[in-house]
Amino acid sequence: MRHNPVKISWLLTVISISALPYTCVLAADTESQQELVAGFWTSTSETERLATEAQLIEGARDTAELYHWFKTGPHFSIDVPKGQQESIRVAGDGTRFPYVYLIPESYDPEHSYPVEFMLHGGVSRPEWEPGGSWWRRGYESLKQEDRIVVVPASWERAFWWHENQAENLPAILKELKRTYNVDENRVTLSGVSDGGTGAYFFAFKQPTEWAAFFPYIGHPGVLRNSQSGEGYRLYFENLMTKPLYIVNGEIDRLYPASSLQGFIKILGETGVEHVFKAIKGGGHDTRWLPGETAFIEEFKLEHPRDPLPERIRWVADRIDKFNRNSWIQIDGLSRTPGLLDVRREDNLFMVSARGVSQFTLLLNPEEVDFSQPILVNVNGTTVMAENVSENKETLLKWAQKDLDRKMLFTAELNVQVPD
Repeated sequence: MRHNPVKISWLLTVISISALPYTCVLAADTESQQELVAGFWTSTSETERLATEAQLIEGARDTAELYHWFKTGPHFSIDVPKGQQESIRVAGDGTRFPYVYLIPESYDPEHSYPVEFMLHGGVSRPEWEPGGSWWRRGYESLKQEDRIVVVPASWERAFWWHENQAENLPAILKELKRTYNVDENRVTLSGVSDGGTGAYFFAFKQPTEWAAFFPYIGHPGVLRNSQSGEGYRLYFENLMTKPLYIVNGEIDRLYPASSLQGFIKILGETGVEHVFKAIKGGGHDTRWLPGETAFIEEFKLEHPRDPLPERIRWVADRIDKFNRNSWIQIDGLSRTPGLLDVRREDNLFMVSARGVSQFTLLLNPEEVDFSQPILVNVNGTTVMAENVSENKETLLKWAQKDLDRKMLFTAELNVQVPD
C-alpha cells in the first residue's frame, strides 16, 4: 500500500505540535524546581524560608523527588564576588565576626570547590576594628585557583574554642554555601598556634562539617585549662572518624613536639588516623611549611569526608551543644559523660549506650531500604523492628540545619534507651 506523502507530512506536523506544550511544561517544571531549591538555599529570613518550604512540600510529588532536588542542589550563579573579599557575620547577641574569604578569579559555578578554613594565632588581643585592619599581611599567599580559602577572626572574647566560635565557623561556612558551589566533602580546618588549638577543639567537639583537621604548632592540653577558656573534658572516641595532620617543632618555646608525645601515643593506641611531624630544629613558627606542603596536600586528597560512616562513636557531657556527630545525636543523659556507639549494617542499627537515656538516628535513603523494616538494637535489646516512613518535613528540617547536599536525611528515629 502506497502512503500519501502529503498526509504523512501533515501527520508528523500534528505530532510535533501536540508534543510541544508537554515539553514546555517539563522545562517550566524543572525551572520552577530549581528556583524553589535556590530560594531555600539562599533564604536568610525565617519568613522567607518557611514560605519556600511550603512551596517545596506542595511542589514535590513525594519525598524521593524532593530528595533528588536537594541532592542535585541549586543552580549557582557565575555573577558572584571573586578574589579577596571581606565580610562580617553578626551573631544573635550582636557580636560582629569579621572574616576574609578568597575566591578563585577563575571560579566556575559548574565546578564544586574544596574549602579550607585557616585559623590564625595570637587570640589574646582586643576585638578587631571594622574596615579590614585585622587582615594580616601574608595571607595573600593563600590564594589558590583550585579552592576557596576562609580566614576568620578571633580575639580575647572569642577564642577559637569558645562557644561563640563553635557557632560562628559553621555559620560562615553556610553563608559561603548559599553563594558558591562548595564541595561539602572537602572542607578542612587548619590552624597555627592558637589556631592549631582551635582545630583540636573542633575535632573533639564539633567534627560533622569537616573532612580533616590540621593543627600546626598548637596543643590540645590548652582546651582543658579553664584559665584559657572553657576547660573542656576531651574524649578520644570523638576523634575516630576524622583524621588529623599534626605538626610541632622540636624546640618550640611554647609547645615543643615532646610535650605532645603522650597525646600522640593515645591517638595510636585508640586507632585514630593521624600523621605527626616533629620538625627538627623547628621553633614556634611555620618556616617548615613550604617543605611540608606537598605532603599536606596529598593528605587532603586522600581523606575526603565520609558524610555517612557506617560506625560512629560519640561522647557528650551536655545535650544543648556538642552532642551530634553526622547522623547520630545524644538527646538525654542519665549520667555524665554519655557514650553512644552505633554501627549501621543495611537496615540494622546496633547501639551501645552508656550514660545516654535518649538519642536520635538520622536516616538517609541511600543507606537504608525504607521498603523493609528498620531494626534498632540497644544494649542487646531490640527496641524497634518496623517500617519507617520518609517525610518531606524531616528532609527540610535537616537540610536547613546543614545546607549539605551530601548529608541529607528523610527520616529520624527518636529512641529511648531501655532501663
